[in-house]
Amino acid sequence: MRIFRHSDSLPDDARGAAVAIGNFDGVHPGHRAVINEAGLIARDEGVPWAVLTFEPHPRQLFTPNQPPFRLTPLRAKAQQIEAMGADLLIVQRFNKAFSEIEAEDFIRDALVRGLGAHHVVSGYDFVFGHNRGGHCDLLLALGEKEGFGFTAVSALSDDTGEVYSSTRIRDRLKDADPLGAAKILGRPFELSGRVVHGDNRGRDLGFPTANIQMGRHIRPANGIYAVQALMEGEEGQQWHDGAANIGVRPTFDGDGILLEVFLLDFDADLYGKRLRVRLIDYLREEKKFDGLDPLKAQIALDVEQTRKILERHKAKS
Repeated sequence: MRIFRHSDSLPDDARGAAVAIGNFDGVHPGHRAVINEAGLIARDEGVPWAVLTFEPHPRQLFTPNQPPFRLTPLRAKAQQIEAMGADLLIVQRFNKAFSEIEAEDFIRDALVRGLGAHHVVSGYDFVFGHNRGGHCDLLLALGEKEGFGFTAVSALSDDTGEVYSSTRIRDRLKDADPLGAAKILGRPFELSGRVVHGDNRGRDLGFPTANIQMGRHIRPANGIYAVQALMEGEEGQQWHDGAANIGVRPTFDGDGILLEVFLLDFDADLYGKRLRVRLIDYLREEKKFDGLDPLKAQIALDVEQTRKILERHKAKS
């Protein structure tokens, strides 16, 4: 998949695509329905399959002081979209100047002149442009004038009858329910980042951890999780079993939320590598222990429970 950081001056072989357009934070089944619809049209019409998204997420511009909320920052979003088979990802920078562009001008400048769009696909509730003035009816009407087709994809509901949404996934993660989040998301929720040097307390306890800064990822509930982790670039793309702590390390009066991952039956240098970490299940809340011995004993119990959880998870997969 080729990635472009603009919609201007695209090479000729990237123009004329069937384009799925949206924020797609999470790339959940509702988002996938929109992206896949563009893929079906692209294959039927013999044109490229493209996805147009916006970075940073518009909420970061309009409400900059809110806590981190992203389910899939750009790198994770691109990985999920590439895995679906899209040919192109166009990343439109969303800043103040872009937010003030009128909807009609966005269609003509970005979709028509920039992308030369053959067909545009969006969710039924997609809005865009200054003061959210653009909507599906406008895309349909201007598409007829400017020479591109348009498809609005209806809402997609799960087996409970609720519409798939990023908000529902965020709520499950904040409620310490990664299984519920995975059911809506269609896969285990992932956090990712580069392994940084810590204070080596995990190694001193006999459970060395890979420490990852949370960055712009949403903060799931603090606590202990059964996880699987993948080293990006590792030959064979092998997922390793592990236990992880998300939190502030209260026994050591830690400062700031950190993701700490202990990989089971693993002994290799991870510093500087990027890890993708799947949250499989939640074990317990983070708590403060009265000394190192009770903490070590609890970690040993957590690891034993993690092994059992992950064995069951694999049996179901």
